[in-house]
Amino acid sequence: MNIAMISSEALPFSKSGGLADVVYSLSKALKGLRQNVAIIVPFYQASLAKGIDAEKVAEFDVRMSWRDQRTTLYKAVADGILYYLVANDYYFRRERMYGYMDDGERFAFFALAASEALRHLEWKPDVVHVHDWQSAIVPTLVSENYYNDDAYKGIRFVLTIHNPAFKGMLDRYFLTDFFNLPDHLFDIGKVRFEGMFSTLKSGIVYSDLITTVSPTHREELLTRDGGQGLDGVLEYRRDDFVGILNGIDYGEWNPEKDTRIAKTYGKETLEEGKHLNQSDLLKAYGLHWYGGPVYGIVSRLTWQKGIDILLPEARSILSKGGNFVLLGSGEYELEQRFEELRSQYPDTCGIYIGYNDALAHKIYAGSDFFMMPSLFEPCGLSQMISQRYGTLPIVRMTGGLADTVHPYDGMITGNEDGLAFRDYNVEGLDYAVYRAEELYRNQEGYYKVARAAMGRDHSWRTSARGYLAEYKKLLARK
Repeated sequence: MNIAMISSEALPFSKSGGLADVVYSLSKALKGLRQNVAIIVPFYQASLAKGIDAEKVAEFDVRMSWRDQRTTLYKAVADGILYYLVANDYYFRRERMYGYMDDGERFAFFALAASEALRHLEWKPDVVHVHDWQSAIVPTLVSENYYNDDAYKGIRFVLTIHNPAFKGMLDRYFLTDFFNLPDHLFDIGKVRFEGMFSTLKSGIVYSDLITTVSPTHREELLTRDGGQGLDGVLEYRRDDFVGILNGIDYGEWNPEKDTRIAKTYGKETLEEGKHLNQSDLLKAYGLHWYGGPVYGIVSRLTWQKGIDILLPEARSILSKGGNFVLLGSGEYELEQRFEELRSQYPDTCGIYIGYNDALAHKIYAGSDFFMMPSLFEPCGLSQMISQRYGTLPIVRMTGGLADTVHPYDGMITGNEDGLAFRDYNVEGLDYAVYRAEELYRNQEGYYKVARAAMGRDHSWRTSARGYLAEYKKLLARK
């Protein structure tokens, strides 16, 4: 099968967040399943700076209403994956990938250029898989502007919603001014959303299949409370809407081969590995251990991640003699509140504001419990990474967290692999920590649960098989 991914970012050429990891890892896993995969991404200035060995494939003009934008398409190969890089100095030769006043225009250009680039690939795609608002309009563009073009006949379109909070909202006149699309698409409601034009909604309406990043998040998006306004149109497409869990990169996150931790280990050597890596983690933060559990977190410091209920819980943990270590950055006020917490418990609380890859690995390997009390979490990767390292996640049962954590609740049956709570409040989190402390006091039980967590299959190969099955269903449709 020939599969073309279209995304605003993808490793190893561009990355601002998890989208780049997902597109790359899914493509790599599909390649491992013997599928032909190509990724179409912008050729950002940061990519140019890396000195990519790229071959020019084509040059063409992209028509944006009254103006033409010259486009150069390059081809490169990385990790066996074929990349097509869309180059235009005006839009992409900038210091940052996002955050400009004209981002709507920049990614309108990218969607138009990517649509045209499909005819220049080494092979005709069977499936075109677009990601989030930046490329969600590609199925609309092809359907409306290329419907008589044989080069596009038979292509099936898949849209994955990674972050429903960003909907590609534009004034209605951009429908014609940017995308060369007729006004009546707005008037009849196909692309209209809350009085504006939404590229994400257009993708939901025009794609053959819509996916999101976990089964539970799919159900949440179909509700009024969890749908972020998209529940109506997603309900309309319910039969074409599925949730498939993301995976984690087993090459990077593998305690048996991890060069960033003090001692590699597997399920059979978990106790020794945990003790040695915990000592190394506490040393990295300059902390003392008084015999209690070590709680870790690697996160953006924002309300979505449950930081407002984590702060009082962290204080409670520290007051009882536990250790708490944090790696992350985000809202300034939250950063300062954690700095204040460290000043009050300097021997047992470690705070690192920013990101440090080696330290992240140490936290996953050296903590006893990993905190993820998220208000909402479409998929989440950290809980799966911590399970891989035999560190038990403490999560709120939402989105992908509910799909990946089977909580200990006082009895060990062999299926448990973490701790959980449902009600989003300090009392709910406090209950999960109470259960964690109960389990920690039973070290034999703790390591039984930790080994079960290490045995979970969260590989991208599993996720890729799920996507491949959906692609095949699409192609079987008449």
